[in-house]
Amino acid sequence: MAFRYKSGPLKLDWWAKKASTAFAVGDLVYMDGSGEIQLADSTSGDHIGVCLKAVASTDSDYASTTRIPVIRVGEDVIFEADVGTGTMTQNLEGTYCDLKDENELDVSATSKNVIFLKKFLSSTKALCVVSAHATDRRVATT
Repeated sequence: MAFRYKSGPLKLDWWAKKASTAFAVGDLVYMDGSGEIQLADSTSGDHIGVCLKAVASTDSDYASTTRIPVIRVGEDVIFEADVGTGTMTQNLEGTYCDLKDENELDVSATSKNVIFLKKFLSSTKALCVVSAHATDRRVATT
């Protein structure tokens, strides 16, 4: 399960990863306040992008803050995402929802509204825009 790039302006950034943290390709991330990225969760706000490199505990640089590639999120960048909580329906198109975690949506929650649901694909998948990101629509991490 992950955020999968579908369309829009593709911009790649390299960010220092949080040390001793596993990342998967497709994980949504945000800045942790110390210049490093960490995994998004149900309380995260200003997102930076989606990871393009897996980081495992067996990697030689796992405990380091090595820079990894990240697709920058933005208002015109569309991702396919998995629904982890709730059921995606066509009626939800054009509405906002929350995250369940770094790689799934919670379409039944609307307290953070960090994801714009662009298109219904199935009860477990949607095309979406990460609407709360560091360059627009600022949403505080709580």
